[in-house]
Amino acid sequence: MFFDWLSIHQDHASDLPVIGDRYIRVYDTGTGEDIGGNQPTHHHAGSYSTTINIRISGNRVTVTGNPSRINRLDNLFGYTSIDQCVEVYNRILAKYGLPPFTKNTNDIWKGTAYSSTARMAPNGAVITELHVTSNCSVGAGNVEQFIKGISSLPYRHMEPRLHTNGQTCDWLTKTGKGGRLIYPSVYNKAFEINLHSLPKIKRTYGDKSAEYKYLKDLINFCHEHGIVRFEQKLKSDLLRREGLNYYGFDHPKKLRSMHQEFLDIQQKLKVEAMTLESITETLIAEGVCTGTRSANATSIYAIQWMHGHTFDLKKSQVQTHRARLRKIGIDIAMKCDISKFSLVTVKETRAIEVGTVSAPHWYRKPQGHLRLAA
Repeated sequence: MFFDWLSIHQDHASDLPVIGDRYIRVYDTGTGEDIGGNQPTHHHAGSYSTTINIRISGNRVTVTGNPSRINRLDNLFGYTSIDQCVEVYNRILAKYGLPPFTKNTNDIWKGTAYSSTARMAPNGAVITELHVTSNCSVGAGNVEQFIKGISSLPYRHMEPRLHTNGQTCDWLTKTGKGGRLIYPSVYNKAFEINLHSLPKIKRTYGDKSAEYKYLKDLINFCHEHGIVRFEQKLKSDLLRREGLNYYGFDHPKKLRSMHQEFLDIQQKLKVEAMTLESITETLIAEGVCTGTRSANATSIYAIQWMHGHTFDLKKSQVQTHRARLRKIGIDIAMKCDISKFSLVTVKETRAIEVGTVSAPHWYRKPQGHLRLAA
């Protein structure tokens, strides 16, 4: 599990230095009161076209960006703790004479600790967005088929969307928008590096450079292992609701548990072909149904769904069969797209074997005193 985006801010008691060419002082025209000063967003440029945004509003410092990407050619393997990400930011803040982000130490909560009503007066940094990612290996030549298969599965009451290029699947609300709490996606990492990073490096260093060759080797590594990237963009409302927004109270175990739930979605890809026999067998093999009779009854619902039948989801009988089928990756509440189910199996004897992947020995890990955990 890696972190490749962090938005964080902290309020300070003293005035902050001016770090740019412009400074705006704000006054109340009615009372003449000096409300405070604002500075335009400052773009801190690192090596290889990486940028971290620093914004100063009054006594608040806000930093947004991808700490795993700063001064690096890629972020295939990034930082594994929020502390490492914050340390990257603090080193940048120090260059501008700005105070560092610190952990909260308050232990007096308003409401029940870590509940949706819990509130704390922070004396440290507050996290407003966090992207959590993992790499999975599905084998050479299997990436597009895997993404196509996983785009048949709902997640957190959101509906999957397979992008037209077949390289990404994300999950949206029923209104077709990104979730207010979370935006999950699965995408082809080799395709993403080739699309975004490689052209920039070619323009800057040329196609004969060591930097260009390194990225080409990394793309080949992703192809050889069939690397798909699972990513969850955790929004401010979710972080606040789960008690994860206060730096120092960010609970790595809870974050890992939330991310593992997303990774486990691929375990629901069980059915190789949409036939009565295979669905019945899968229902029994997975322990969803205890006998052939009940499994056949549930399978009939799946066959009807495959042929375009719609169901009254308010009926208890429909709800029962829907719950069974969802455990093997079929949701009869969604419109059936039979093309997404072809030739994909993720089970004990997998046609597509999903596994973890480690960085190759030549991979360029973060430099300096920060270490990339194994």
